[in-house]
Amino acid sequence: MALSGLDAVFWGVVTFSILVVLHEGGHFLVARLFGVTVHEFMIGLPGPALRLRGKKTTYGVTAIPFGGYVRIAGMEPGEEDPLLAGALGVIASRGSATVGELARALGVDQERASAIATVLEDWGAVLRDETHTLTLAPGLDPSTPADEMLAAVRAKTYRGLSTPKRIAVLSAGVVANILAAVLVFTVVLSAFGTYEPSRTLEDVQPGSPAAAAGLRAGDTLVAIDGRRIASWEEFQRAVAASKPGDRLLLEVERGQSTLAVPVVLGERDGHGYVGVRVSLEKVDYTVGEALTQSFVWTGMVFQAIVGFFRPDTFPQSVENARSVVGISVMAADAAKAGPLDYAWLVALLSLSLGAMNLMPIPPLDGGKIAFEMLQRITGKPFGRRLTTAVTVFGAVLLFSLIGYLVYADIVRLAG
Repeated sequence: MALSGLDAVFWGVVTFSILVVLHEGGHFLVARLFGVTVHEFMIGLPGPALRLRGKKTTYGVTAIPFGGYVRIAGMEPGEEDPLLAGALGVIASRGSATVGELARALGVDQERASAIATVLEDWGAVLRDETHTLTLAPGLDPSTPADEMLAAVRAKTYRGLSTPKRIAVLSAGVVANILAAVLVFTVVLSAFGTYEPSRTLEDVQPGSPAAAAGLRAGDTLVAIDGRRIASWEEFQRAVAASKPGDRLLLEVERGQSTLAVPVVLGERDGHGYVGVRVSLEKVDYTVGEALTQSFVWTGMVFQAIVGFFRPDTFPQSVENARSVVGISVMAADAAKAGPLDYAWLVALLSLSLGAMNLMPIPPLDGGKIAFEMLQRITGKPFGRRLTTAVTVFGAVLLFSLIGYLVYADIVRLAG
């Protein structure tokens, strides 16, 4: 029975919420470990939300619960305004000030004064009331020199961190995704094992080259052209390396006998074709073997993500990729199949999210890490205009790809 759209929406929301909590939770924990203020931890895209205000952080779920974010103090782009300390001094000496009063005291226009006030508020240096009046935040002594006050609040922001610590905060989401996936893979494989293709034929397609050569269900593949094979994957690679019309000498075990069976490959989609299907066999893993296998899966996912950035593999990568629509349907299918299938899918998606975010494209974490490293090399932060322009360009590319994948998924599901 076909899954309803409501099933897909429900499991899509649940799955993406899990992925967001893992990824953004990594950023959150490392930022807090370094003493940085985290204003918000939200599940969903920015917008109207249900909020729970904690002692230091506001938690919540927005009206569009796909995605999520943490708002960390001091992550505004561009150079630091040199008038921040002066503005803090004005507010401290007067007790309070509006943005207009701040602009007149600093001799700047209203727009710049507003930007300065926003930064000071984000850093936790000032509070803004309902009338938009700015006052010094509790815990700050107005008699302290403004430069010292600013240094104290900056120390609790992302800007106050060293470059290695900034990179640690930015990398933490990816690390959380990978560690969670490795943990799930290891637990599932070591506790329950898995089913893998064997070398025993389960089915020989009628009219296929295998049927014409006399292969039968129950035969076990032993060697190809004199080279012994240990897995179904080795057999597939050997066939893939051949061409339609090539002759392969297969050795198979049938009962107590070993037979040599010549097979002339047929053609399917431009590739060599044999026409057999093998059975699955249960494989058990020790914890060590399961951990090793989890890293194999991790490498395969990273290799698949890199395929998006190679011209020769990009079309195939896009064809195999799924958008939020396709992933939601996959999540509903996996949930219906059982908790192990669902956990495995979440682990694969977590790996994919982590690998994708590591790519050096703003606004992804990898792009932000690249900016931090380049700024460290040049010795000064990039300007707000340059940072914004590069980020917008990267976002346009990413959302264009996402839009196409959504369209492709809808067409695929509809037809």
